Amino acid sequence: MDSKKVALWCADEALMPQAQTLATELELVLLSEADPDDDKEWGTLLILSQQGLVLQQTGRKRPGPVMADFVSGAVAHRRMFGGGKGQLIAKACGLKSGILPSIADVTAGLGRDGFVLATLGCRVSLVERSSVVHALLRDALARACSAEELLPILSRIDLHHADGRQWLADCADEQRPDVVYVDPMFPHTDKSAQVKKEMLLFRDIIGADDDATELLAAALETARCRVVVKRPRKAPVIKGRAPSHQMPGKSCRYDIYALRKMDAGN
Repeated sequence: MDSKKVALWCADEALMPQAQTLATELELVLLSEADPDDDKEWGTLLILSQQGLVLQQTGRKRPGPVMADFVSGAVAHRRMFGGGKGQLIAKACGLKSGILPSIADVTAGLGRDGFVLATLGCRVSLVERSSVVHALLRDALARACSAEELLPILSRIDLHHADGRQWLADCADEQRPDVVYVDPMFPHTDKSAQVKKEMLLFRDIIGADDDATELLAAALETARCRVVVKRPRKAPVIKGRAPSHQMPGKSCRYDIYALRKMDAGN
């Protein structure tokens, strides 16, 4: 991440000590004042308020803020009405009656897919290499602890700030996940310009995942049973080993690399 593009703004004076600690940790400039409508120096603000951490692009025609949230909105709706183990992501990751694989989501992003898998009973490691996005995830998990009904789900989630390739390489044999889940940032094209606002923002401050081939190779070396790669429906497969099979959905597909049979003993 180019930290020159992002500054931290504390929108509540009472939170200034927390903001100072966060600015030091993330190596960001801490602003005492900011105007998201008209800030010509900073393209993006990381804003700390009583509601939590959000990322906000600046400018008058900016999109809305981006926030990791496991309590309300689309994630809550998906948790309650998403279709359980009948969801395509669950089938791709091998969830069945009596089979709940351990999963490492090594491109965690805002954590939505990983949270869904934890909701379905899997032990999930969320691995995120961007320090800013990791901070959003950490803040969201802390806020979610206030919702008692989410505590069993949260107990199945571990958050790590690391490059996915290195995290996989450092896994001891007994820590290797059954499934490695990869959802790399798809390179920008004119046809994909109308992507979600958070993806546009992530591309701006993080860039595309140009090392997806290396990440896939690391995942194949580490996963016990399979690697699952989420791709736009018509996107090419990641270079390297061809997937064993694919599961297409309406807007995306899952490329599955089968390594060994998954059973209740995993």
